[in-house]
Amino acid sequence: DNFSTVVQAATWGRTVNDNIRKFLQFQLTVNTAGVLLTVIGAIISEHNEEPLKPVQLLWLNLIMDTFAALSLATERPARDCLTKKGTGPISRAAPLISYRMWTFILGHALFQLAVLLVLMQL
Repeated sequence: DNFSTVVQAATWGRTVNDNIRKFLQFQLTVNTAGVLLTVIGAIISEHNEEPLKPVQLLWLNLIMDTFAALSLATERPARDCLTKKGTGPISRAAPLISYRMWTFILGHALFQLAVLLVLMQL
């Protein structure tokens, strides 16, 4: 009935899509770093022990899921999400995780892995 409700629905839709992408990017980064740390740590360990036990990985995953979901689910839509440059409509065929997001995920996971391996050697 009112065009402002259509604009508000589009705003919330884009915000939800952005939040899902942020959540996936964060989770994949943390989980990739955790898995790589476990595999590489077990390979370079003198006793073939993994640096993180399975229960520790489950706790890490639970904590990261909870805080990420809380922070992203409570984010309000930005007023300019429909008008700012580069935020046009997203095609249904567009991948959920873009090439730029994959490079960010792998780059940050490798950085986290390097920092954790250095800290483990101290």
